[in-house]
Amino acid sequence: MKNPFTVGLDMQRQAWEGAAEMAEKAGVAPDRAETLGDAEVGQTPSEVVYEENKLRLLHYEAQTEEQHDVPILIVYALINKPYILDLQPDRSVVRRLLEAGFDVYMIDWGEPSKLDRSLTLEDYVTRYIDNCADVVRDRSDQDAINLLGYCMGGTMAAMYAALYPEKVRNLGLMAAGLCFAGDGGVLELWGAEDYYEPGVVTDTFDNVPAEFLDVGFALMDPVANNVTKYVRFYDNVEDEEFVENFARMERWLDEGIDVAGATYEQFIADIYQENRLIDGDLSLGGERVDLDNIEMPVLQIVAEYDHLVPPGASKPFNEAIPSDDTEVMEFATGHIGMSVSSRSHAELWPEVCDWFEERSKSETDAEPDAPEPEEVDAGLAEDVAGDETGADDLDGENGIGDGDEDADLGDGEAVDEGKELTAISGIGSAYARRLSEAGITTVEGLANADAADLAAETGISPSGLQKWIDRAGDR
Repeated sequence: MKNPFTVGLDMQRQAWEGAAEMAEKAGVAPDRAETLGDAEVGQTPSEVVYEENKLRLLHYEAQTEEQHDVPILIVYALINKPYILDLQPDRSVVRRLLEAGFDVYMIDWGEPSKLDRSLTLEDYVTRYIDNCADVVRDRSDQDAINLLGYCMGGTMAAMYAALYPEKVRNLGLMAAGLCFAGDGGVLELWGAEDYYEPGVVTDTFDNVPAEFLDVGFALMDPVANNVTKYVRFYDNVEDEEFVENFARMERWLDEGIDVAGATYEQFIADIYQENRLIDGDLSLGGERVDLDNIEMPVLQIVAEYDHLVPPGASKPFNEAIPSDDTEVMEFATGHIGMSVSSRSHAELWPEVCDWFEERSKSETDAEPDAPEPEEVDAGLAEDVAGDETGADDLDGENGIGDGDEDADLGDGEAVDEGKELTAISGIGSAYARRLSEAGITTVEGLANADAADLAAETGISPSGLQKWIDRAGDR
């Protein structure tokens, strides 16, 4: 039992200590306020090599004298800005990949305007991602490249790999929502058809506001998001490095991105509510997203404590695909922690880099035997010719940039509808050269070719060649 005569003195002492602490923290407050306002993000040097409407394709400056032949294209989510993967030099996924010798590209989606309410997953996957992949393939002179998709970007990367398997050398999926059969966590529960109608949201807002999404995410862990982090900030306000890290994260959280209305409706209904991707019932542009086409190596990077996309919403995907080279790296962190925690960069990302490096060693490695992909859709070909802008274009701009040579999707020449092999959907400059070496230089010659014979000469899969032959015959 405490001495009753000392209780008052103890309380007074604690009050004095608390006041002294507050005075000390108040003394550094002006400096810390400046730190909060000056936090820099996305510092790794890059250049824009392709633009399509709001989308920008970033190419990062190499950090090593030599790079692996096969580049990595990062497909980021449609929510928030992508610099979470390049938050600061010592906590940058982009830099870890560059330091491991990879040639790194990343899609920055920009923010859709009111005119973009009708953009769908088909637009993002079969047009925008495909166009960016073709730019990277052409610049690197590789038929197939590495994809690394994060969160919703991972979901779209999986769709892309199923639709265009010969354009994907290795597929990395980071906290990707893929399977929603009861283990998808709180978001799956909240988004269930019995409780949630996404059309009501889009009818109200058109595009789904970032603020609307932020409230939902914050409510998943209200104490941590609205109380605990600010208590920790107060406790560490004298630590300038802590404040800098806090400021960068808060900036990223505050700079949310609206989501195109039609895409939001489709993603919630088809992926969350009806689980169509893993069930094999999803179609984009009239073509089924067939997971049986995913025969390339697949790496799943999942966070043990991820409350946005729990491991159960990702890991079953590996059992649903025919690839015989799959791996799951499960790390004890959260959804964002896998990108920005110091421990993730010390322990997880070196392993991820090793995984990609082992499978990206040489241009002469065996190519995946999968159906031939599409390269540039017919809508894009019309855009290049200037004949179509399309209601789905962001702000009504046409589908390609201002003629930057680095963004050329073919062999640097205009598409000749009657003669050039690159006019056939799925044939880029690298494939065209291989066909030419086998004696196929015209659309007519391709239409009359035998798929099996041509496969033996070129090393391209017979099923893919047959698609091209059929398309050539239709011209």
